Amino acid sequence: MASDALPNSRTEPDGSAVVRVLSYNIRSMRDDTAALARVISACTPDLVLIQEAPRFFRWRKKLARLARAADLVILSGGGSAAGPALLCSLRATVERTEDVLLPLTPGLHRRGFATAVVRFGGARIGVLSCHLSLQTGERYAQGGLLLDRLAGMGVPHAVAGGDLNERPGGRTFERLAGALQDGWAVAPWGGEYTSEADTPRQRIDALFATEGVEVLGCGVPLGLPGVSGDDLRAATDHLPVLAALRVPAATP
Repeated sequence: MASDALPNSRTEPDGSAVVRVLSYNIRSMRDDTAALARVISACTPDLVLIQEAPRFFRWRKKLARLARAADLVILSGGGSAAGPALLCSLRATVERTEDVLLPLTPGLHRRGFATAVVRFGGARIGVLSCHLSLQTGERYAQGGLLLDRLAGMGVPHAVAGGDLNERPGGRTFERLAGALQDGWAVAPWGGEYTSEADTPRQRIDALFATEGVEVLGCGVPLGLPGVSGDDLRAATDHLPVLAALRVPAATP
């Protein structure tokens, strides 16, 4: 599929909605933030699942500056979720948000989830951004907590994504892909590899959707109008993952 063929956001006559979702590790905005904002804006996302959002000094102002530059608003997360964050377009109607801190393993980095439930027209969807552990056992446990969190959100349809710190075939990746739809595997579009931005050789960032959500296309937005290779390399050390999803209308 050509990179310019990913469906645009829209609400269908039956109340379902096509939603564009972007997942992006932004390395605490330590790189070229103008390039980062241009990449995000060019992807025209309805939802942005961020990893490594600023967490420390003036983190709220930094994240707000990025959201404003990309014509988005902050949903949840950042320092209060130990790094994951959610942004959204004004198309979204927000029902609720929650930042979740995961159990801390002594000596390892604190992890968390940024979560929300939002509506687009007649469609209602749960959203979760994650950045899983570098340690194998802890990462596998966090994968289970992610699935538990999605199941407990009280919505039939959800999207989860982030930096898994693991390739397809790994125990945690397969745990998630066994319970959810792996966007790239279902409807590959654009590029596959996400790390590192200069010389991508592995897919450790992914977007997953629950059954009932139709994945229309998912992958790295290489060649998308407005997304330049220079900006992708300058923005951060990961490449983003962009998906278009058709979310069914909520039942009365």
